[in-house]
Amino acid sequence: MKIERKLRQQALAIFRAALAAADPIAAILRHVRLRDGALLAGRTRYPLRDIRKIHVIGAGKAGAAMAQAIERLGLPAEKRGASLVNVKYGHLAKLRWIELNECGHPVPDAAGVRGAERIAAIATAAGRDDLVLCLASGGASALLPFPASPVTLEEKQDVTKLLLACGATIHEINAVRKHISGIKGGQLARMAHPARVVALILSDVIGDNLDVIGSGMTAPDASTFLSAQAVLEKYGIVNKTPASIRDRFASGVRGEIRETPKRGDPAFARVQNLIVGSNRLAVEAAAAEARTLGFRTLILSTQIEGETREIARMHAAILKEIARYGRPLARPACVISGGETTVTLRGNGLGGRNQEFVLAAAMEIAGLDRAIVLSGGTDGTDGPTDAAGAIADGNTLARGPDAPKYLADNDSYHYFEKLGDLLITGPTNTNVMDVRVLLAGAPNS
Repeated sequence: MKIERKLRQQALAIFRAALAAADPIAAILRHVRLRDGALLAGRTRYPLRDIRKIHVIGAGKAGAAMAQAIERLGLPAEKRGASLVNVKYGHLAKLRWIELNECGHPVPDAAGVRGAERIAAIATAAGRDDLVLCLASGGASALLPFPASPVTLEEKQDVTKLLLACGATIHEINAVRKHISGIKGGQLARMAHPARVVALILSDVIGDNLDVIGSGMTAPDASTFLSAQAVLEKYGIVNKTPASIRDRFASGVRGEIRETPKRGDPAFARVQNLIVGSNRLAVEAAAAEARTLGFRTLILSTQIEGETREIARMHAAILKEIARYGRPLARPACVISGGETTVTLRGNGLGGRNQEFVLAAAMEIAGLDRAIVLSGGTDGTDGPTDAAGAIADGNTLARGPDAPKYLADNDSYHYFEKLGDLLITGPTNTNVMDVRVLLAGAPNS
C-alpha cells in the first residue's frame, strides 16, 4: 500500500505539471508583449501610435487569468478602451481596469446574455483606428449567449441540455450554437469590422480548430444551417428541440437568413487569430515530469475523443498489457493522453466525464498491482461538480461500494467521494481539455 500511495502522489505531480503548462498568464506573455512603442502579437507588430484605443473583450473559464496577463503588459492608460470579459461563476482574479462578468456554464444564463450584449456593443462601437483584443478560452460558447431572434435564452438552455445529454461532440454542439447565436461563428469579427482584431486563444478543442474553439467568434465558420440541422437529426432530438430553433434552421437552409461569415469574408481582413496554449503543450509538460520521476513515458495521443466508458476500457487494456507483458513499455511506465470524451447520460447521479472515466477504468484494472489511473479536467471542474476528476488504483473496487451500480447511474462523484479519491483543485482559471495519467510499476521499487 505504501507503493500505491507514492504512485498516487507521483500521478498527482504529473497532472500538476500539466496544469502549470496550461497557465494562461504565462501562455499569453509568451506570445504577446510591448516593445519599442508597439504591441507584438506573435510575429505581428501593432505600433501604438497608430491605435486610438485598445478594447478588451472575450469569454471563457480562463478569461480572468488571461485578462491579468493583458494588464501585466502595461498598456498606457490613454490607450485603454472599454473592456468586459464573461467568466464562469467563481473563476475570478484581481484586476485593475478590465471588467469581469460572472455568468452560467455549461448552461447559459441571463447574466451571460447581459454580458454578451455589452461585449457586442463594445465590438460594434470600435472604429477603424481601434484594436480589439478578444480573449477566448474553453467555455466561451456557453459563457457568451447572444440568442438570435426569435430564439430565447430559455430555448437556448433547453437545446444545450439536450446536446450535452445525448453525447454530441463539441464540434457538433458548437455547430448548433453558432446558428442560434448572433455573436458566434465569426459574427463577433463581423461586428468589430473594420477595427483591427487580435484574438488570443487558449484551445480546448481537439485539433485546435479555430472555428470550433469558443464557437469561433472571430474565425470563418465551416458549419452551416444545414449541418446544424443534421446534428439534431443525427441524435434524434429534432422533436424535442424548441420550435423557434427548428424554424430558424429551416429558414437558414432555404437561404432566408444570413449565414455565418465564411472564409474570404471582408470581416476577417483585419483579424489575427493566435493560439497561445493548448492540450498538446500541457500533455508534453506532464510527460517531461513523468520522465523526471523515472517513468518510461509514452504520449498516447492528444486527440482522444469518443464515449467515455469505451475510452476508459481502451486505456485500461493498455495498462494491463504493460503490467503483464511489458508492451508497449516496460515498467515503470507512464502513459499520458489528452483530449475530451463525452458521456451519454443514462442515470440520475452526479459526476463528469473524468470521474466516469476513472470509475470505468477502475473496474477493468481491479486487482492489478501497482497500477494507477488519474483523469482530470484542466479547468478544475468536471461536469456539474466541484471536482476536476478522480484517481484510482487496482485496490479501489475492493475498498469502494458497488461500482457497476454507481457507473450505471452516472454517479461517479458520490462513489469517489466516499473513498476520498476525488481530484479537487479548485478553479484553475485555465482550460485546455483533459489530461489522463496511467502508471504501471514504481521507479526504484
